[in-house]
Amino acid sequence: MRPMSRFRALAGLLIILWMVELVNFVLDHHLNGFGLVPRQLSGLPGIALAPLLHGSFAHLISNSGGLLALGGLIAIRGERHFVSTTVAIVVVAGGLLWLFGRTALHVGASGLVFGYFGLLLGRAWFQRTADALLIAAIVIAVYGSLLWGILPLQQFVSWDGHLAGLLAGLAVARWRAGDNRPESK
Repeated sequence: MRPMSRFRALAGLLIILWMVELVNFVLDHHLNGFGLVPRQLSGLPGIALAPLLHGSFAHLISNSGGLLALGGLIAIRGERHFVSTTVAIVVVAGGLLWLFGRTALHVGASGLVFGYFGLLLGRAWFQRTADALLIAAIVIAVYGSLLWGILPLQQFVSWDGHLAGLLAGLAVARWRAGDNRPESK
């Protein structure tokens, strides 16, 4: 597999997020009505759709860096690994948020960012390989302040979505604990 092909899905995800935000901006952010609303049947599609929607370009910019850096560390293992990991985190985090989250409209990819963060830390805990431990140490050094995001400190920040993402990432790391090989073709 060519090294750069590992990052196609991550690049595609970022392109989709930016295209959706552009359309959402033109529609005065009316697409955000498809976000996740906990314990409401109408909010169920938000499990899959909320990570694609953002409140503004600034909101998307704040998520894009974490998606690129942390998602890139996950994509190193291959495109299929990245896609299956991303889908698992989105579904588990969205399900947790739908079941236990505050009654509010939740949008944004920050739960996925927290999921990637949790996965990279969880991989170090469950696999205890030199590369997983090194990556976790770097992630903590650079992104450790993310953990403030799971505290209910700001009214319009989905701390519960962040926490659900972190827990989902840890769960996926546990599920994939024996899968420490890069893809081959």
